[in-house]
Amino acid sequence: MPSLKDLKVRIASVKSTRKITAAMKMVAAAKLRRAQDQAEAARPYAERMERMLGSLAAAAAGMPGAPALLAGTGRDDVHLLVVATADRGLCGAFNSSIVRAARARIRTLLADGKQVRILCVGKKSRDLLRREYGDRIVDSVTDVGRPRLTFEAAAGIADRITRMFDAGEFDVCTVVYNRFQSAMTQVVTQQQLIPFAAPAKTGGANAAAAGDMPYEYEPDEVEILSALLPRNISVQVFRALLENAASEQGARMTAMESATRNAGDMIDRLSIQYNRARQASITKELIEIISGAEAL
Repeated sequence: MPSLKDLKVRIASVKSTRKITAAMKMVAAAKLRRAQDQAEAARPYAERMERMLGSLAAAAAGMPGAPALLAGTGRDDVHLLVVATADRGLCGAFNSSIVRAARARIRTLLADGKQVRILCVGKKSRDLLRREYGDRIVDSVTDVGRPRLTFEAAAGIADRITRMFDAGEFDVCTVVYNRFQSAMTQVVTQQQLIPFAAPAKTGGANAAAAGDMPYEYEPDEVEILSALLPRNISVQVFRALLENAASEQGARMTAMESATRNAGDMIDRLSIQYNRARQASITKELIEIISGAEAL
């Protein structure tokens, strides 16, 4: 049984930990509001760009001279996975859920006889995948959101992906990230970037009619796609990083709230144990004093 001193030290240690987790929860809550606003503001632009490119791609499909980012290489042999996680931990299952989905994707591709290459965005994806798939990691990008997340940082990652594709290093590129839904819920999302995959049509008759409306493009579809497809990759990467940033802060706030509550419960249990041990010690001393007095 631990001594009174050990219990007292343990209670003080847990109280210090509770102060830290409570402070981290408040910091994450303050950052979450801004990150959520940025992620939600980026969604309409990214989704409309996808729909517009989908319309252009449908018109340019099969045309001679179609951009490689649209038509692909004609093969499906080498896959590049862009695994986007955080640089820090203490955010619950945020990082592990992304890496778990990436591992499942890698195992499926390897079972189908495909080659897999990994581009890690964030220290956690590199650390968690390095032991098992270290020989497949081609590059690692860290500290993307410091001091703050910018479109230029996302464009740098997109440029790295495009240069790898132009060099023939892969055939298909997919980004894996967490889509923000709420502070307690993040949805692991896998989005194909190269070759461009048109989004699935959703909605009723009005949406279908709007999607089937004829458009006239100036210049032609192929020239517009050549300019917009590289930018779309930057936009989609930026969107994924914004969704990740909001998801990270939401997961961290939830995890630190749970940790603070658990620390309080532990302090209560340790305090009860300390009081019982102290009472037992006092009772023992009284018995010894009374026994000594009777012996005299």
